Amino acid sequence: AREEARQSQQQLQVQRREMTQLQEQLSRARQDGERWALALQRAQREALEREATRGAEQARQQELIRDMKGRLLELLREKDALWQKTEGIDIPNPSPAPHSAGLCACCRKDFRLLSRRYSCRLCQGKVCHTCSVDMGKQGRCCLLCYQQGHLQAS
Repeated sequence: AREEARQSQQQLQVQRREMTQLQEQLSRARQDGERWALALQRAQREALEREATRGAEQARQQELIRDMKGRLLELLREKDALWQKTEGIDIPNPSPAPHSAGLCACCRKDFRLLSRRYSCRLCQGKVCHTCSVDMGKQGRCCLLCYQQGHLQAS
């Protein structure tokens, strides 16, 4: 009976040690659970704050889009009004481009030492001997001005 009592006591001590270890593990698990619960609450709170910030930003962007659409409509109306005002106005013809002093206005031949340059008495363009017409006392003019002058005189 003593042997059985001693074995029972040993088993009881082993079970008490196991129970103490299990209680420590349970305590640690509860602490971990509390920490995870706090971390979860913090993450949920941050998510709600981000969602609120995102909602406010989206509202600002929608307001900006509305303003931009309104401004676009104003600009389109203004453009249409200006177009209607300018509809009957003739666009003036641009002045002719200046002729290069180094090239014939008609054939684009380079003026050199032996090729003389003449100034047309009508358009003031620089032309070579081949592209000019002698008009006697009136001087020389380019073929284009000569042809236009003869067509108008006829």
